[in-house]
Amino acid sequence: MFPRSLILKPYLAKGRKQRSPLTTMKPDIGIYYELVDILSRSSQPSLSYMAKEWPELELWRIQARSEVFKLLAFEPPRVPLDATTDAKREDRDLVVEEISYDMPYGPRAHGFFLRPRKKRGRLPAVVALHDHGGFKYFGKEKITAVPQEPPKLREFKQEAYEGRSWATELAERGFAVLSMDTFLFGSRKIPVESMNDEFQKRFNGLEAGSKEYIQAYNQLAAELEHVIAKTIFAAGSTWPGVFAYEDRRSVDYLLTRREVDPSRIGCGGLSGGGLRTIFLAGLDPRIRCAVCVGFMSTFHELLRNHTRLHTWMLYVPHLPRFLDMPDLIALRAPAPLMVQYNKEDQLYTLEGQEQSDRKLKQIYGKMGCPENYSGGFYAGPHKFDAQMQEDAFQWFEKWLGKAEQTPP
Repeated sequence: MFPRSLILKPYLAKGRKQRSPLTTMKPDIGIYYELVDILSRSSQPSLSYMAKEWPELELWRIQARSEVFKLLAFEPPRVPLDATTDAKREDRDLVVEEISYDMPYGPRAHGFFLRPRKKRGRLPAVVALHDHGGFKYFGKEKITAVPQEPPKLREFKQEAYEGRSWATELAERGFAVLSMDTFLFGSRKIPVESMNDEFQKRFNGLEAGSKEYIQAYNQLAAELEHVIAKTIFAAGSTWPGVFAYEDRRSVDYLLTRREVDPSRIGCGGLSGGGLRTIFLAGLDPRIRCAVCVGFMSTFHELLRNHTRLHTWMLYVPHLPRFLDMPDLIALRAPAPLMVQYNKEDQLYTLEGQEQSDRKLKQIYGKMGCPENYSGGFYAGPHKFDAQMQEDAFQWFEKWLGKAEQTPP
């Protein structure tokens, strides 16, 4: 999903407003694009809030969420968190805990729980959702400051986040912040030693953790995406079902922390983190405020040339019949929502982003709370830069409030 800039830069014209760098190209599926174009335009998603008048808001939400959970088709066995704090350190004015908890499958999920040292009372909290970025070797580290940061990680943060570790930056603003590795990333990635011999031999002679090793892992992980998605589909489930479950488990963990105010929990993230925000904010009523960055379009506007630019994490069979992408995150409406769009984002058409923005405005307006939605368009390609982060932090502060300062 990101970064694709090395591939797409030849097509981008800096400083020129354009619908997409790909619109001069023929459709990816040639003459059969007409078929999917007709299919996608045939009817409005039946469970969209704009599809008809819904007499009871909560009944609409229950019905729509129930259909989404049915389509996600992922109900793993229930297991306790058995959460532990594995290490603790102080970083400037923060307490940083390395935590972990159990999953019903695979290794324990590891993450960072950050909180300010000099705040009192229960804190507003944010589930900080790391991106995809074509970078599965790391997860939580991509948005959190870590000691002795590898050069490859620094390079990634510079391109995606203007060199900032936004989860750490947000914690320094007075929030409790939780950033966990999700399915197939970081501590939840597929261990090389568990792969078949054909894949293991790619790492012969490479030092674990070296730049070359990380690059080899990310390349292999990219090649395996379609295999993983097809395997999960063949098993009768979906990839979004898996990560959506794991992100709800992050909220479960926050509710075990005495430092956290359970009535003031938000979530947000860039790109793959924006996708995860759509599902977490849309489906979990415990999320009170959300910021979706660099992941919003109508499904129709992806069909011509853009589905190939996106991760397999995106796809839920039959979902567009019931809800478009903006409809899905609007299942949280009228709870506060900010969506940040990049005008030259190579992963979407500008028209698809603008259509989504208009629809979200219509939904929040129809509910009588237009001020609870904020859609911002920023110059430049796919990113979550310093200005966007500042706007997002102010949104969290507006709707989740600030922590109290401990007297000196």
